[in-house]
Amino acid sequence: MRFTSTSRGARLARRLVSHRLNDWGHPYTTPVNETLTLITTELTANAVRHGHVPGRDFHVQLTLTEGTSRIEVTDTRTEKQPPVASPSATDSLSESGRGLLLVAALADDWGVSPRKDAPGKTVWAELRVQHQGHPLEHRVAPEPTDVDLLLATASLLRDDFGSRPQDASHGGRRP
Repeated sequence: MRFTSTSRGARLARRLVSHRLNDWGHPYTTPVNETLTLITTELTANAVRHGHVPGRDFHVQLTLTEGTSRIEVTDTRTEKQPPVASPSATDSLSESGRGLLLVAALADDWGVSPRKDAPGKTVWAELRVQHQGHPLEHRVAPEPTDVDLLLATASLLRDDFGSRPQDASHGGRRP
């Protein structure tokens, strides 16, 4: 899916990945869902912060195969490449710079590859998973229709609206 290169776009991407994993048999509170959601949070935040090109969106693809989940976040900035070898440790007083350390610690594998057919890069992470229940065939999230996108966005915005403390002053109603 494609998202605006904003903090709101990153938040929506994270929530949609979590919902998709739940639909695919990894409920919200399971380690697989929580880990991949956290990895998605870090990769999309980096796409917004370091990969942002005005007027360009970032893309997220979630793939689940037998035994492996893969999240890919693609942005349009080529010149800002994350360190692939090992993210360096940051100053202990720094308020940022730990995202790739988290990804490296949580993912079984991760890396960066050039974006196909356009300028930019794809940062990806893989997590080995064991699926409970029936065997899982290779799944790639389908391309959503306009109606699917509208319904998903409306649902997420509705969920998000009521979760902010300042909304309580309106009695749960929109101002």
